[in-house]
Amino acid sequence: MVQGVLSRISGPVVQATGMRGSQINELVKVGEMQLLGEIIALKGERASIQVYEDTSGLRPGEKVEGTGAPLSVELGPGLLSGVFDGIQRPLAAIREESGDFIARGVQVPSLDRKAKWQFNPSVKNGSHAETGDVLGTVQEFNIEHRIMAPAGVKGKVEGIQSGKFTITHAICKIGGKEVTLMQKWPVRLPRPVREKKHFEPPLVTGKRIMDTFFPLAKGGAAAIPGPFGSGKTVNQTDLAKYSDTEMVVYVGCGERGNEMTEVLETFPRLVDPKTGKPLMQRTVLIANTSNMPVAAREASIYTGITIAEYFRDMGYDVAVMADSTSRWAEAMREISGRMEEMPGEEGYPAYLGKKLAEFYERAGRVWCLGSGSHNRSGSVTVVGAVSPPGGDLSEPVSQSTLRVTKVFWALDSALSRRRHYPAINWLKSYSLYLGELREWYEKNVSPEFYELRGQAMALLQKEAELQNIVQLIGPDALPDKERLVLEATKMIREDFLQQNSYDEVDAYSTLRKQYWMLKTVLHFHSKANSALALEVPLAKILESPSRQKIAVLKRTVDKDVEGKCRAIIHELDGEFAK
Repeated sequence: MVQGVLSRISGPVVQATGMRGSQINELVKVGEMQLLGEIIALKGERASIQVYEDTSGLRPGEKVEGTGAPLSVELGPGLLSGVFDGIQRPLAAIREESGDFIARGVQVPSLDRKAKWQFNPSVKNGSHAETGDVLGTVQEFNIEHRIMAPAGVKGKVEGIQSGKFTITHAICKIGGKEVTLMQKWPVRLPRPVREKKHFEPPLVTGKRIMDTFFPLAKGGAAAIPGPFGSGKTVNQTDLAKYSDTEMVVYVGCGERGNEMTEVLETFPRLVDPKTGKPLMQRTVLIANTSNMPVAAREASIYTGITIAEYFRDMGYDVAVMADSTSRWAEAMREISGRMEEMPGEEGYPAYLGKKLAEFYERAGRVWCLGSGSHNRSGSVTVVGAVSPPGGDLSEPVSQSTLRVTKVFWALDSALSRRRHYPAINWLKSYSLYLGELREWYEKNVSPEFYELRGQAMALLQKEAELQNIVQLIGPDALPDKERLVLEATKMIREDFLQQNSYDEVDAYSTLRKQYWMLKTVLHFHSKANSALALEVPLAKILESPSRQKIAVLKRTVDKDVEGKCRAIIHELDGEFAK
């Protein structure tokens, strides 16, 4: 292994000489305390290293030792319900080792080496196996943790048997190479797949504005930009709880300590609506707060996406919540400045867009590796929060993110102040998956689903135009037809788009419920329009008893919604027929 000496220290970035033979992205141990770092630039025998811990107290002349391996994560049983820092150090184990504060240089294995797991093989001795093949399973909470043949192995399976093993115990040999329950993978290298699949079906979130108006495909990428206090973290927490994924990887990247503490306290108390058990049993948390070393923040995003790819390769649908990529970009900006690189717009490195694209491109829906596993598919869906200063979406991180993501859920602080949740602005948001998902919605929900969505969006856009006039002359001066538009859009906003995250029924809506609710609201508008054409006074139309019943549909349980909506539609037909 290469050994060098420290020659320069500049915050989290240090330089070492005598490092000839090292490689870019190689993990190194810096100084007497053996602080972990990663080589990010090489020039001759001089290496620039980003250190994942506080560098105060380091002195020129101290040793730098190469490990010969890149920054990698440990993948195996024990990941679920784990809370790790940006470089996958387990925070609970560190607390036992060093107390409430992380001591510098503390080295704790990412996964518990003492715990034993019941392994049940699914292949026989003498069978052929290659990279990606499922060798057996370990039951971890309600999840079947599939043990796969690691990269680079191929050949005959020997010595496989069931039993309780630690993650470092050899469970078999494949082609003469020992295989354990745990494998390692470099965080900056995407895990290979057989091939990528089309974007279908949608990621069902239970949020009506997301699923009906701006859907996200499984394996897709979405951005949630918004100013401080607009609800980015709350939205991502709800997505983690209600979306129809099997695993969640939540990356708290550079968030404030009190906000990350709230997430760490909230997640263990959240009940998984699918199983009735704690949500943490299918969650991995990466906690890297803003007061932690900036270099580890830069690595945390890669740690989270690599863990997600591992579960995807088992054949699961995984959601990655990155909160927030703006803090990640700020970490890159600081490190780039220490490296004295040429700055780009607003001081961010010129390669900011490339780094963001590389991260979001690791999302996708794929056929997994392995012989005979053509029917095993998985997906990684990435939802990245963006925190633009002052809510300015023209800043570089927001613009670079929008170029590579296909769903844009624009949070609005004005809606948030009015207690409208989710505070997603329906006029600024968009989804580029609409065309790809249309056939799925029409086949699995209703043939008229997209037609209803188009009618609702047209009404909301018309309302925005009318609001400019209303502010000048007031609503009473408008013709009845345009006043009816304002009443109909008020129903869409308050009775359909707005949800109560604390109400067990209203917090989650199935696609079928969303369809019937929207159909009922638009049926009222259609009948009211016809009545206006027959010169029925608007005041009389708005007194309709059935209209009041539409407002309580959001609190109607899913199995009863269709019946209630059909009854309301029938009543509306009768009322307007008179």
